[in-house]
Amino acid sequence: MKVTLIGTGNMGSGLAKHVAKAGHALVITGRDATKAQALAQANRAIFKAANAAEGADVVILATAYGDAVTALCAAGDLTGKVVIDITNPLTADYMGLTIGHSTSAAEEIQKAFPKAKVIKAFNTVFAQVLSNGPKLAGETVQVYFAGDDAGAKETVKALIQSTGFAAVDAGGMKNARYLEPLAGLNIYFGYGAVKGTSIAPAWIGIQ
Repeated sequence: MKVTLIGTGNMGSGLAKHVAKAGHALVITGRDATKAQALAQANRAIFKAANAAEGADVVILATAYGDAVTALCAAGDLTGKVVIDITNPLTADYMGLTIGHSTSAAEEIQKAFPKAKVIKAFNTVFAQVLSNGPKLAGETVQVYFAGDDAGAKETVKALIQSTGFAAVDAGGMKNARYLEPLAGLNIYFGYGAVKGTSIAPAWIGIQ
C-alpha cells in the first residue's frame, strides 16, 4: 500500500515506524521540512515538501486539528483519496473539545474536502502506546475506525491490521462524535487523573 503521512510529531513518528515496518511504501511530509526529512530517513521513507498525496492510496493526517485544512491543502489533490483523520479538536489545555454533539473534527474535514474519503481512526491511542505497541499489558491495542465509505473503511481496516493493532469498526462517520470524546476521556485518565500514557480504551469481548 502507498501511504502518505502528514505530520512529524509524536503521533506521526509512531505511525511512521509501524507503517514502514509493515512494508508499506511511505512518503512523509510536514510543516517543518527538516523534521520531515529526518523522520523519512529514520524509516526508509521518501520526503516530499509538496503534493505529497500524489500517487498515494492512503493519506494519514497526523497534525493538530487546527492545522488540518492547511496541511491537507499542501498535500495536493485528494480526489478519491482515503484520508485517515487521527486528530482531536482539543482545547488549549487538552481537557476539553472545541466541537461536538452536532459535528466532529472528521466531519468538518470531510466538508472541507468533499471529494476525499475521510475515515476517523487512531485518535483514541496515545502516541506512546502507538509508538511502543501494538501490545499493551499483554493485550492487542484496539484502534477504532469510523466512516461512510465502505471501500475506504476496508482499506483502513487492512492498514490497521497490517501494523499489528486490532481494527474495530465503529460505524459511520457520525460516530466520530463518540470517538473524539472517548479520546478526551483517555487524555483525562492519562494526564488529569495522572494514570500515565501506557493506557488505552478497550471493549472487552469485542471481535
